[in-house]
Amino acid sequence: MNCPNCKREVGAEFRFCPSCGTPILKEAPVNHIPDRKIDMVNVAGGTFIMGRELPGRTVAVVDFSISKTPITQKQYETVVGINPSKLKGSNRPVECVNWCEALIFCNALSIHEGLHPCYSIGNNVVLSGFDASSPVWKRVECNFTSGGYRLPTEAEWEYAARGGISHSPAQYAGSDNINKVAWYGENSEITTHDVAMRAPNALGLYDMSGNVAEWCWDFMWDLPVTGNALNPRGPDIGTMRVKRGGSWLDDPFQCTVFFRSGSAPTGKSSSLGFRVARSIPDRIL
Repeated sequence: MNCPNCKREVGAEFRFCPSCGTPILKEAPVNHIPDRKIDMVNVAGGTFIMGRELPGRTVAVVDFSISKTPITQKQYETVVGINPSKLKGSNRPVECVNWCEALIFCNALSIHEGLHPCYSIGNNVVLSGFDASSPVWKRVECNFTSGGYRLPTEAEWEYAARGGISHSPAQYAGSDNINKVAWYGENSEITTHDVAMRAPNALGLYDMSGNVAEWCWDFMWDLPVTGNALNPRGPDIGTMRVKRGGSWLDDPFQCTVFFRSGSAPTGKSSSLGFRVARSIPDRIL
């Protein structure tokens, strides 16, 4: 198959030309309309104590939106064209996706919906042509003023998991009873499960504890125990990217709203996926 614009040969797995970004139209089965709708929840900004330590770190975030569930295998495959997951199920969270591939998905979804992509490497917003091991990923930038899809920052993720302005004191996203809200090592039967099968938190967000851990934008770093921060987005350099929420193979502590861990951006695991966020442009500081 060749790109209708630049004529470059394009592999069957691509939905966009990796050179010029032109959509590659493919015939769909009769009466089949792909469903790539992402249900988003608007989150009113506010302040909260981030992390486990007391008195903790006071963090303020502005309004944003975040997907109701982790991205499912069906949603991922509809946008990207492949399903890399090891534990198959169309409504299960997509996994075995590295951090770079999560960004590729975000930009591709933005382009699908006519939104300006958040991520760029130089002048490139179609990132599927860059291998995850390439050093060019060190130059990736996020335009937080864009209305496109992106990974949540670590602060946004924890604020949303805690229920936003409700400031829930619960250890897990929605409850102190982990079995009510999470698939984890003791109840998962060693696998992922369809999203939204456990109870949501106060914002109506599902699976923020357990099922799969979730990539965030930030580089992993040691959070200050005290101090204030407005819309923190992590350090500019690092080697590990943050993942949050715990998974189907983790213990209860790893599924808490405050537990933090990191992984190399090239890392993949059947216990690691992601959900998406969007900035609300007139709320950005």
